[in-house]
Amino acid sequence: MRSGAWSTALLRLADTVSPESGPVLWTPIDGPQTQALVSEADELFYGGAAGGGKSDLLLGMAATQHTRSVIFRREYPQLRDLIDRADEIAGANGQINRGSGVMQLPGRKIQFGSCPHEKDKYRWQGRPHDLKAFDEITTFTRPIFMYLKTWARSALPDQRVRIVATGNPPSTSDGLWVIEYWAPWLDRNHPNPAAPGELRWFVTNSDGETDIEVDGPEPVAVDGEVLYPRSRTFIPALLSDNPYLSTDDEYRAVIQSLPEPLRSQMLYGKFDVSVDDDQWQVIPTEWYDMAVLRWEAMKAAAGPMTALGVDVARGGKDNTVLMPKHGAWYGRPNLVPGKECRTGREVVREVVKMTSRVQSEVKIGIDVIGVGSSPYDLLVDAGATVSGINFGAGADDATDRSGKYKLGNIRAAAYWGFREALDPEYSDICLPPDKALRAEMIMPRWKVRNGRIYIESKDDVVARLGRSPDIADATVLAWYVDRRRRIEFW
Repeated sequence: MRSGAWSTALLRLADTVSPESGPVLWTPIDGPQTQALVSEADELFYGGAAGGGKSDLLLGMAATQHTRSVIFRREYPQLRDLIDRADEIAGANGQINRGSGVMQLPGRKIQFGSCPHEKDKYRWQGRPHDLKAFDEITTFTRPIFMYLKTWARSALPDQRVRIVATGNPPSTSDGLWVIEYWAPWLDRNHPNPAAPGELRWFVTNSDGETDIEVDGPEPVAVDGEVLYPRSRTFIPALLSDNPYLSTDDEYRAVIQSLPEPLRSQMLYGKFDVSVDDDQWQVIPTEWYDMAVLRWEAMKAAAGPMTALGVDVARGGKDNTVLMPKHGAWYGRPNLVPGKECRTGREVVREVVKMTSRVQSEVKIGIDVIGVGSSPYDLLVDAGATVSGINFGAGADDATDRSGKYKLGNIRAAAYWGFREALDPEYSDICLPPDKALRAEMIMPRWKVRNGRIYIESKDDVVARLGRSPDIADATVLAWYVDRRRRIEFW
């Protein structure tokens, strides 16, 4: 933080807890908690380890610095301890209605809310708060977080408005978006890492999904639109930073007894240790990462292109994705904005660019649902070796490798087959290092219904991922079509 801003923030903190301004309801712990309280960041992530005073920070902010606050947990029963602690802090100065989850303080209002399902986020539409707080942020999906923070605002000209998230490192792959969102602090491979508490500025492009880091708070032009940056930071907190718990040997012993990687996550706030896969995750994270590790070493040995997976954009926000496959080695995906691929001819133009010409020896797999049918027809007329693939079509008697389960449709046959092809016991597949592809590939879940394996729909993946998994679909299409002769999967 800049020295001038830090001095101003400290003065505001002194005013907040001054006896002249009323009873002192809460004071921060010296160290990271105080630094977080006075941080100038528009969007702050505080925490990491267990016992660092995360929940108290949110309550203290709401009770001393904000007029209208909302503190979210993913499920409402998880708020009970937080509400009890708020009652302790307020004492006789506050009144809480546990039925509505609203606490009233002199000149302040604190609301406790939840959003267990994606559809529940719409209940909070248009409800302004000058503090939008998220406790245990890694339990929320990115779409829920992005939607709920929209109405962070205040009609009071001097009221500070901010978004604050607290939490431990993600324990499942669903929470990995948090590391991407605060990447300069949490991603160990970030090319320009940030120090704890350092401000960085970001804008989000017109698709509402892609963050762009910029040099400072000045407005910038992106795709012809003037965007106004918002600042972010991350401030780590450890158990040792909390004098009320750091000397509690029993509490520390409980954390130390946890199995890895949970032990390192909770005790040291480590974001760079592996997370547990969901038991219904289609592509195991370890299998995917092993395929990426092989990529650079096998790059020189990659042969000519054998297949091209094409996922056609279904709207202006989506990309048309072309994924080249060279035997077992996959090239980097080519992403073309949907606004540049509005017609079948424009999609074919991109295919021709990727293959130099429409070569009969390159197998092209294209998703023919909706807008994909037009470029498919044009490629057929051009004599390309192209297969039109409908993920929703039946897979006949296709089974998994064991023969125990039938595969419910082409989507299941393609994704489950790709999973089996990544099995490290014999796999030689090499996937490019691409953060977006990784996030998309490990997101889909599977289930068994009536003795058949099904993969969740694209819409369900979008609801949790926050974007369409087009790169993953194109990758799977390339694999699926390369193991088939020319045939229409309708």
